[in-house]
Amino acid sequence: MTEIVHVALGERAYDVHVGPGLLGRSGALIAPLLRRPRVVVVSDENVASLHLESLRNGLAINDISMESLVLPAGESTKSWPHLERTVGWLLDQKVERNDIVIALGGGVIGDLVGFAAAILRRGVRFVQVPTSLLAQVDSSVGGKTGINASHGKNLIGAFHQPSLVLADTDVLGTLNRRDYLSGYGEVVKYGLLGDSSFFQWLEAHGSSSAAGDIAARIAVVKRSVEMKAEIVVRDETEQGDRALLNLGHTFCHALEAATGYSDRLLHGEGVAIGCALAFELSARLGLCSQEEPSRVRAHLRDMSMKVDLADIEGQLPDANALTELMGQDKKVVDGQLRFVLARGIGDAFVTSDVPRDAVLDVLTEALKRR
Repeated sequence: MTEIVHVALGERAYDVHVGPGLLGRSGALIAPLLRRPRVVVVSDENVASLHLESLRNGLAINDISMESLVLPAGESTKSWPHLERTVGWLLDQKVERNDIVIALGGGVIGDLVGFAAAILRRGVRFVQVPTSLLAQVDSSVGGKTGINASHGKNLIGAFHQPSLVLADTDVLGTLNRRDYLSGYGEVVKYGLLGDSSFFQWLEAHGSSSAAGDIAARIAVVKRSVEMKAEIVVRDETEQGDRALLNLGHTFCHALEAATGYSDRLLHGEGVAIGCALAFELSARLGLCSQEEPSRVRAHLRDMSMKVDLADIEGQLPDANALTELMGQDKKVVDGQLRFVLARGIGDAFVTSDVPRDAVLDVLTEALKRR
């Protein structure tokens, strides 16, 4: 039942395994990468309590020993202090360049541990074992690693590809509905940016994946990973096509900053709202018909997801302030904001030619609906 997606990056190519029971088979899958039967694992408190022993047992079947560091859960862990703590611990464990560091967790742990592996001894190998839907479909694949700064998200980091990704779909059963749907925001993004037939499939089967249908979950993760892998292979360091993966993210990152990177707005929720706003902006600029943003919103509503600024609790800044927050985004080039807009569902493109007034109008109208 396991699916394998190959990320064809030459000497840095790797496989993404998608399916149930992968924690139990982790030893057999990781053993070929090891020079000595030992790994170090970094996780967070929430994930460790659920899955660390399953990973330990899976490794032990192949006589692989494991040492672990457990960090606090939450976005604030993607920071200098926890990076320093992680790198120091890895050095204490005498991790060598031929060893394997395992990131067991969601996007926060994957990004932090991947960055620690990138800078330790100028680069040690690491394996991603993503435990959230968001991490399985997006952040664990493609080699983007990093931490947040006071200026904004993911502004400090490096490209460092994993040696293997194990996306165990069984662990998705431990997610609460909100966390699953947050990850689903990234899934929808893939259909919207480049595969209208996948979006149509999601309209029919997305709700069964959220309800726990294993076959639907495997299909959701596999197709998302395939799409990401295809784009990463074409444009590993985001010089062109890879920017398509940022559909919805320019709005999202501004909203995350405005809500203090708190539980008021999870990342995937911001992506979903951002996708809806990006399609609204596209329609306003005459790039697509008004039916397209309406269809996007309808599917998100059908999934009981956050769709609009009105779905975010508490106060938000005005449209001008939100636009200013976009200016800190990594997607600014020569002072110009790059937006991912769409000519229709499945047909996205990157542009810097977006009038500020149009962005302000979309945000102003969205704020009025609060």
